[in-house]
Amino acid sequence: MASVNKVILIGNLGKDPEVRHLEGGVAVARFPLATSETFKDKTGQRQEKTEWHNIVLWRGLAEVAEKYLRKGQSVFVEGKIRTNQYQDKEGVQRYSTEIVADNMTMLGGRGEGGSSEGGTNYQGGNTAAAAGSFGGGSTAAAGVAQNDEPDDLPF
Repeated sequence: MASVNKVILIGNLGKDPEVRHLEGGVAVARFPLATSETFKDKTGQRQEKTEWHNIVLWRGLAEVAEKYLRKGQSVFVEGKIRTNQYQDKEGVQRYSTEIVADNMTMLGGRGEGGSSEGGTNYQGGNTAAAAGSFGGGSTAAAGVAQNDEPDDLPF
């Protein structure tokens, strides 16, 4: 039977992305993303619960994150859950869970430089990031190379 590992999150960056460049020039970006929900408890008081997610972006997505994402900005992220295991200094087995994103849309909001109307969509992969605007969009797409080749599709 087939299985699915798919995560969709909309939240705010907890800090600026930390970007490293590995051997061969491959970029990887990491940042925490906060998602919040509000509810009423048994006494009718409004409560808010925040979950923190460790987001990882590779290659072109990492470069876009380095250039345009800042603490507090709203972002839509699609990806998959990955769990890593390691031993700490005392030899205790530890686990960490992260979201490896393959699609990101900047939604604007709290951070500077973003548009609160629409977003700019970026998709990962083995090639450079592809950008497309939705709604009002963001000026961030101007820094990403566009594919100027014509479509060979008949529609």
